[in-house]
Amino acid sequence: MHEDTDIDAGRNTLLAAIDRYERKHPEEGATIARFRDFVRRVPGCFERTTIEGHVTGSAWVVDTEGTHTLLTHHRKLNKWLQLGGHADGDSNVVRVALTEAREESGIDELVLFDEEIFDLDIHPIPARGGDAEHYHYDVRYVIRASHTDHIVSDESHDLAWVSVKAIHDYTTEESMLRMAHKWNELNKPS
Repeated sequence: MHEDTDIDAGRNTLLAAIDRYERKHPEEGATIARFRDFVRRVPGCFERTTIEGHVTGSAWVVDTEGTHTLLTHHRKLNKWLQLGGHADGDSNVVRVALTEAREESGIDELVLFDEEIFDLDIHPIPARGGDAEHYHYDVRYVIRASHTDHIVSDESHDLAWVSVKAIHDYTTEESMLRMAHKWNELNKPS
């Protein structure tokens, strides 16, 4: 019973964070409504075994100056993306994002920049092996690295610190470009 209570608390925490995110980004209403519906409707939303899809946690990792972001050349998807991964039952998506960033980069000195959601994205994951096509309901947070030394994990072909201004040289993924735009807006000189 304790585990169910933790999941419910985590679900409520995520739904409250989504509500706050919606107030900042009303232009993303369709994605937000779909995301919110999934979290409310699907009891196993944090489990990778949920066939429809599952919540994942990701990190927009930036260097100390905030000019570069750490991207992974994802082994399975063969694309340059942000670091992140499956919640595997953990309803604390902030913790998931931090854990995945540490595991995928080898950087232990990572600090959450802001507890608020930086970006929400829903994207299809193609069928592979015994896994059917499904969706990742990805919650993304900004995480600052205290240094740029990193290790390439088994999940990546490579990692690279990429200038946020030149991210389009690595990817044309709409969500990646959207995060770069959001980051540049946050860091505009006043």
